Amino acid sequence: MTETHTIGVTGAAGYIGSRVTRELFADGHDVVPVDDFSYGDVTEIDGRTVRELDVRDGDALRDAFDDVDAVMHLAAVSGVQSCAENEREAFDVNVRGTETVTWFARERGLPLVFPCSMAILGEPTEFPITADHPRAPVNHYGLTKKMSESDVHDLARDEFPAHVYMKSNLYGHHEIDGETIGKNTVINIFVDRAKQGKDLEVHAPGTQSRDFIHVKDVARAYPRSLDVLLGAEVGATTLPIASGEEHSILEIAEIVREAAADVRGADIDVEIVENPRGSEAAGEDFTVDTSATQEAIGFEAHHTVEETVRGLLAE
Repeated sequence: MTETHTIGVTGAAGYIGSRVTRELFADGHDVVPVDDFSYGDVTEIDGRTVRELDVRDGDALRDAFDDVDAVMHLAAVSGVQSCAENEREAFDVNVRGTETVTWFARERGLPLVFPCSMAILGEPTEFPITADHPRAPVNHYGLTKKMSESDVHDLARDEFPAHVYMKSNLYGHHEIDGETIGKNTVINIFVDRAKQGKDLEVHAPGTQSRDFIHVKDVARAYPRSLDVLLGAEVGATTLPIASGEEHSILEIAEIVREAAADVRGADIDVEIVENPRGSEAAGEDFTVDTSATQEAIGFEAHHTVEETVRGLLAE
């Protein structure tokens, strides 16, 4: 890549958005980072202040992004629990906010990258999972992301190019200006508990399987999409963003338990407990086909769960 651009990033104070902003800066792009700071608290990235902005405010968005060449829309109420506890806000931000950002992209004819989630699928029924898998979300988070995926596809048609990321379960930390940025994802929670010498609690049945991908790998996809979308044909494409590394939650707990014993000499037990939220996919298969994503943007994961877990436990 030799050409650089100005990119608007929403949700830039958050777990993924801050890393995406950092990746774009590293590639030489200018970035206009915005966030309402409801869920993220990164206020500055590489010397650039994150501007406070609510993505539901179309006028403020147009003002902030007046000179951008593309938009990365990561602002959201994310996660099953957060959306269950704040259903109205989750709908308003995730659906109406995404419609506002997408309509702006439509008005300007700007490339857009939007991350939805594997939660739009619900209980997978076809394997390997591809972007064509039927949508049947089993929780409010998945429903809001499913609706937003449809909005992006409908509004992009004949108007602007877009990639929608159907991303799998995240893990890992990253750093912004010396500050560690993390999130309470299952692997991160298990590692933190192991560091404290606490037992690992696996929600029943424990055999529910997921594809796990490092936050740094996900963030690397965005500049790759940018390179493809600038000058691309109009219309939206949904791409699975996954590592191909599939584990059950019980297997993840065992990886952390064994690593804690090796790295820290810790004696950690694994306990299966009642699942506090029944509304989640519990199938034992979660094989994802990422060939379309590799072909579209040349994306593949670099990090592995065990390598990351051992590195975090060694800190």
